[in-house]
Amino acid sequence: MLVGHPKRAILAAIIMTLSATETVAQNQRPRARDLGIAPGIFQPGAHNAITDVEGVRVGHATVWEGDSIRTGVTAILPHGGNIFNERVPAAIHVINGYGKLLGLTQVEELGELETPIALTCTLCVWRVADALVDYLTGRSDMQSVRSINPVVGETNDGFLNDIRARPVRPEHLIRALETAEAGTVDEGAVGAGTGTLAFGWKGGIGTSSRSLPAELGGWTVGVLVQSNFGGILEIMGAPVGRELGRYIFQRYVEPNAENRPADPGDGSIMIVVATDAPLSPHQLKRLARRATHGLARTGSPSTNGSGDYVIAFSTAESVRRAAAQRAPRTTAELPNDAMSPLFQAVVEATEEAIYNSLFKATTVSGHRGTAEALPIEATLEVLRRHGVLQR
Repeated sequence: MLVGHPKRAILAAIIMTLSATETVAQNQRPRARDLGIAPGIFQPGAHNAITDVEGVRVGHATVWEGDSIRTGVTAILPHGGNIFNERVPAAIHVINGYGKLLGLTQVEELGELETPIALTCTLCVWRVADALVDYLTGRSDMQSVRSINPVVGETNDGFLNDIRARPVRPEHLIRALETAEAGTVDEGAVGAGTGTLAFGWKGGIGTSSRSLPAELGGWTVGVLVQSNFGGILEIMGAPVGRELGRYIFQRYVEPNAENRPADPGDGSIMIVVATDAPLSPHQLKRLARRATHGLARTGSPSTNGSGDYVIAFSTAESVRRAAAQRAPRTTAELPNDAMSPLFQAVVEATEEAIYNSLFKATTVSGHRGTAEALPIEATLEVLRRHGVLQR
């Protein structure tokens, strides 16, 4: 897609080099489970990622330019086919609606996804949506399409990123789509998580999964988050934020902290939930609501200025929908009495995905300052002190 644009090609090469450098640094940081932080009772899938749900692929494009551009795009593809022609049932739960989630109303009305999900920065939403429409309608099998509902979510990375420059371009969205793959998912300051913050530290992309025992259906639930929100960080119930001296409203409640900057805990989080369980849109809405419990376990109150959304979809072929189908269709859906294990799984995977977004992120400097990475050893000491980990 960059042929004929030599300056863009050179810039893309620079961006990819910087992205590779960051990836190497983040690969040296552990995931939560590597440190013994394993919330819940169910086991993760092979990659402990949303891609453990068969068919799901994730791609990133990291946009890192000069001293002030720190942003990107993350794309989540429900399956490897034409999603417009082979739609997946979906639902969106709005925890707090201070955000710019495009495509929400049609998903709510029809209960289905017809495009990949893209995540980016707040002021780049419309550019990514436009690029997604151009990319999809440009396919040879989409020439007759005259309406399409791109689903694009966001968080505001305006501290590290010069967000008013709106630096995400079509080639970034295309790279995220065309490099999307199954297996291991890069986490931390990558893609849409490049410039985000969480709980006062560097946030980013995080993912996790849970595989249910065969007796409970054997289904897989995977979660990917773009964390950029505030609160009072807790890890497995331990008051990490308080003991490390970084949490919302600290200056109002802690003696001698009046000189600390006021932190309202604003930001946002996008939570994407995938499952291979055959669920209806109504059941997916129920599943999406339960992700809220995983978010709450990490210490978020979903403040006034935090746009917090959950998008859930099922990849099961038995519930997929062909475009323009008019004849009645037969589906095989899970009974409601079988939903509780999935609820438990999504709570656990959401909690761990948020932890991973923090543990994997490196310190990043950008437009208006520096976001420090969560200090691993100091965090572990808090967890040991509270009995979460053995000394």
